Amino acid sequence: MAQETTNSNWKTKVLLIGAGLGAVLGLMTAYLLARTAEENHDGPPQIKTGDAIKIGVNVIGVVRGIAALAGR
Repeated sequence: MAQETTNSNWKTKVLLIGAGLGAVLGLMTAYLLARTAEENHDGPPQIKTGDAIKIGVNVIGVVRGIAALAGR
């Protein structure tokens, strides 16, 4: 029973830290996007579909890289 509690504790910590970091990084990214769009266009950002796809592929690569860290 103690082993299950230990396993559960580290998993919970990893999930909470990951969620917190993701939220902070997402908020910072959104802020930078809004600030840059405001400075350059004085309105909402103009994001092209191709650019969004490139960013999505790069994000998937980063997530795969982070997931691979657990296999070491």
